[in-house]
Amino acid sequence: MNNSFKVVVDNTHEFEINSDDISKIDAIQTSPDSYHILKENKSFMTEVIEKDFYRKKYKVKINNSSYEVDISDSLDFLISDMGFALSSSRDIDSISAPMPGLILDIHVRIGQAVNEDDPLLILEAMKMENVITSPRDGIIKNISVKKSDAVDKNQLLIEFE
Repeated sequence: MNNSFKVVVDNTHEFEINSDDISKIDAIQTSPDSYHILKENKSFMTEVIEKDFYRKKYKVKINNSSYEVDISDSLDFLISDMGFALSSSRDIDSISAPMPGLILDIHVRIGQAVNEDDPLLILEAMKMENVITSPRDGIIKNISVKKSDAVDKNQLLIEFE
């Protein structure tokens, strides 16, 4: 299977690569976070300085220059196509169901303070459990569903103060 990835470097340079491209890289791992890479007869010493696997964000040092790297895969593209990717999380007042499904569990209560990326509830859809997380820091104002409720796409789930 040939997976496709979008790589954005320092929010300015964008590349599309696939698993075949990755398999052709001439790289030798020199330590747990360092690699020696040869490309077009040029040598590159690389080191992963910081990594956030959850957000797919990395800080990479290549020949003593540092770069911020963001990686998107096919799942990220699907989430964006479904309209669930949020451009400005600070302005979000509510969360709606990204797809029809069943509420399996609710992890928050009205009045509770939450941080960005805290789990709010679990929505079962297409035989998969989807953890819906908070897009921002805030306080839960209202919960419009309860455990075992069936929900439609775009149905209001949670509101923030």
